[in-house]
Amino acid sequence: MTDAPEEPTVEKTPAPLLALSEGLPPVVDTPEGLSDVVARFAEGTGPVAVDAERASGYRYSARAYLIQLRREGSGTALIDPTLVGEMGALQEVIGGTEWILHAATQDLPCLGEVGLHPGSLFDTELAGRLLGYPRVGLATLVESALGQALRKEHSAVDWSKRPLPEPWLEYAALDVEPLVALREVMRTELEEAGKAEWARQEFEFLLGFEPAQRAEPWRRTSQLHRVRSRRGLAVVRELWIARDTIAAQRDVTPSRLIPDSAIIAAAQAIPSDRGALLATAGFTGRGASRHAREWITAIREAAALGEDELPTRNARTNGPPIPRAWAEKDPEAGQRLALAKEAMTELSEHVSVPTENLLTPDTMRRVLWTPPDATAHELVEAVGEALRGYRARPWQVELTAPLLAEAILSARDAS
Repeated sequence: MTDAPEEPTVEKTPAPLLALSEGLPPVVDTPEGLSDVVARFAEGTGPVAVDAERASGYRYSARAYLIQLRREGSGTALIDPTLVGEMGALQEVIGGTEWILHAATQDLPCLGEVGLHPGSLFDTELAGRLLGYPRVGLATLVESALGQALRKEHSAVDWSKRPLPEPWLEYAALDVEPLVALREVMRTELEEAGKAEWARQEFEFLLGFEPAQRAEPWRRTSQLHRVRSRRGLAVVRELWIARDTIAAQRDVTPSRLIPDSAIIAAAQAIPSDRGALLATAGFTGRGASRHAREWITAIREAAALGEDELPTRNARTNGPPIPRAWAEKDPEAGQRLALAKEAMTELSEHVSVPTENLLTPDTMRRVLWTPPDATAHELVEAVGEALRGYRARPWQVELTAPLLAEAILSARDAS
């Protein structure tokens, strides 16, 4: 028998690399330079592409160290917000027009800190989710929608460094270069998919975005589950608070002082003096030795707490229990959750939207754990009212309230 000829290998032609259409602009770092930007952007037309660079992983603060803008007829501007002073005039010019951002929730807080607030926005990452793109990073979307490749090699650098190297600035300018064109393509796709109104509601909702404040942020320490005792949890808490306080004072990211692994090791060993502390795994480097006194003080304070002052093993919450505990705590609730998850997965596949964008998992669990006390005839509306109480958008309520109501009824009938 003769072997069949092999299929020829077809190599994918790499997408052309996106380049700056007007060259790299200088960094604006004076009030006078900002005035020129304001005048230039006042003359432009259409929406404004906006991005900001922070020094995550290097600084404690989430402030913006570089702001990038681009508008048709105005070109691109790179602004150093640490040097240009008050930005009220810029806000007056661009605040009333639509902003195009990618992953808006990452940038809106730091932009707000310097007085920049959008009147309306278009989020390309969120649009990608609503459109069912499997990957929604900016580089992926630019290649998928515009057929161009976008460099991303400087995404995790220290943007608080001065002066900023030219390759970093080119990377930053390229982040806003394609946003206007990308928004046009995605806006058309949303219209064609019948999802333009969904996007409008989501973008309007983002205008009121504020980062969530956790009641016990220390519980996010990596590997916390390895700490078995409440006394050990107290050590974690006190060390986390001490580290966070020092990091805020020095404006460095907390993990650069001591890593989470050091906090966990100290909670297990509970060293009582400097020597024992510095012999504990993870307590190496300048941050460990320079602040050894603060670390020991935190550990001793945890060791001196009374039993009633120790943290509970599980976080206190006003919400429902973790999903895996539902079936044991309330079998009918567990059935409601299982049925709802199955229905939401089917809906997600049908409309090509991730389940977490159809409805946040927390909202779904809250409604299902304590469902409305309503008759079968009234249940859909009652569930919708509950969803609206958790700030679900109208399009989400329309799609998901009937599914949750059906899960509630089915579990009720089966019990």
